[in-house]
Formats: sequence, structure tokens, C-alpha cells
Amino acid sequence: MSKSLKRVRAALEAAGVDTEIRETPLARTAADAANAIGCEIDQIAKSIIFRGENSGVAILFITAGGNQVDPEKAAHLAGEPLGKADASLIRTQTGFAIGGVSPVGHLSPITSFFDPRLAEFPNIWAAAGTPHHVFRSNPQDLVKISGAQISDFTS
Repeated sequence: MSKSLKRVRAALEAAGVDTEIRETPLARTAADAANAIGCEIDQIAKSIIFRGENSGVAILFITAGGNQVDPEKAAHLAGEPLGKADASLIRTQTGFAIGGVSPVGHLSPITSFFDPRLAEFPNIWAAAGTPHHVFRSNPQDLVKISGAQISDFTS
């Protein structure tokens, strides 16, 4: 088991969340994950990371699989202009590689925002630290564990 997957499992267990972690073929995209799990694309919680232009830190937007982050709305919420987060920043701050970024189990605290579309489902699925693993959660638990603020940031 990879270190990243172990970290996600530990974060979920520490939060008292009873979940299912499922191995999939390749789940680098929301469409891949939805096909592998057999759920709607919007039940996939994508972890989209931007870099704060002023702070230089990673900022996480947990987004329904079919939605896109609106850069202006996201920057307004973050309180600073946002830019593209490179693989090095993502790996350093979260401990995850692009394609497997989980909304929980980060190496460092991260400011997070949560797409309200995800709250419309009884269960959602998110990356579990690798491009081949996802975990099931109810939206309320994921908001609590991630420390995310429910916010409108999609277009």
C-alpha cells in the first residue's frame, strides 16, 4: 500500500469515518472514476488545486466531477489572485501527485472550498491518494474532514 493511500486511510479513520476504499483501473479524471465506480460524474469529488499568487500556497477546490472552477469566483473566495499550481507545489504541500490528490490527508493544512453540488448526493467518491484508488463518503463527512467551506465557485 502506498504512503499516500495509507495517509488517506489514516485521516479517515482518525475522523471516525467508516468508508470504502476501492481500487480502480485508472481514475485520473472524473469521467474515468465515474465509469469505474458506476456512479454519476457529479458524484466524483475532484480536488482542484490552485496557487495563491500572493501567498504562494496551494488552495483546494473540491468540485463535482462535471463542474468547472470559475477563476474569478475562486479568486474572490481565496482573497487573492490564483494561478496554476505546479506539480512540485502540489506534492510539497499535499503529499500527493497530480491525478491522485485527495481532499483529506494532506501533509500541510490547506484552505479548502466545497462545491454545493456534491451535497445533493447521499454518497460521493474522491481520490484516495493515488490515480487507482477512490473512497466513498457522504458529503457532510467530507466537508467536516477536509475543513472545507461550502461555497459557490463553479461556472
